[in-house]
Amino acid sequence: MTTTWIIIGILAVAVLYAIVTYNTFVKLTQRTREAWADIDVQLKRRYDLIPNLIETVKGYAAHEKSTFDQVTEARAQATQTHVDPSNITPEQIKAMAGAEQALTGALGNLLAVAEAYPDLKASQNFSELQTELSDTENKIQAARRFYNGNVRDLAIKLQSFPSNIIGNMFGFKEEEYFELEETSEERENVKVDF
Repeated sequence: MTTTWIIIGILAVAVLYAIVTYNTFVKLTQRTREAWADIDVQLKRRYDLIPNLIETVKGYAAHEKSTFDQVTEARAQATQTHVDPSNITPEQIKAMAGAEQALTGALGNLLAVAEAYPDLKASQNFSELQTELSDTENKIQAARRFYNGNVRDLAIKLQSFPSNIIGNMFGFKEEEYFELEETSEERENVKVDF
């Protein structure tokens, strides 16, 4: 009789552990999707600011057409790149990171052009757009850190024993980190002293 209760107790603990672990995987997966949605919101805000910034700079530096075209093209590419939060794939993340990296470089070039025009730098409209863009960039970085933190937590849980057994059993998978690789040339282009 005692052996039966011990076996029932062990099975109850195992089932309880499986339920808690499964729910943890669900929570981590949902947090990762929510974190990606936060990144998406900030990226869209950035995309909306870019046309206003271009128009403001155009008024002062009309002969910089190639820079404007580069920013417009990079923005178009970035807005067309989509990541489905309910089914994030490594390919989607890499495509988004590449598009964002190109856009960041193009924006850096645009802001470098603005440095050559003191009247533009003194413009209140340009100054406000620059402040909004800077604020948005900071929010994108914070959202990216939050997303990558959730991806890390999910990966740790999926790789740790014995939770990896439950994760594999129910088909949970690791997500891709959202990282932007900067070359030294891109870092130089983006460095603009406001």
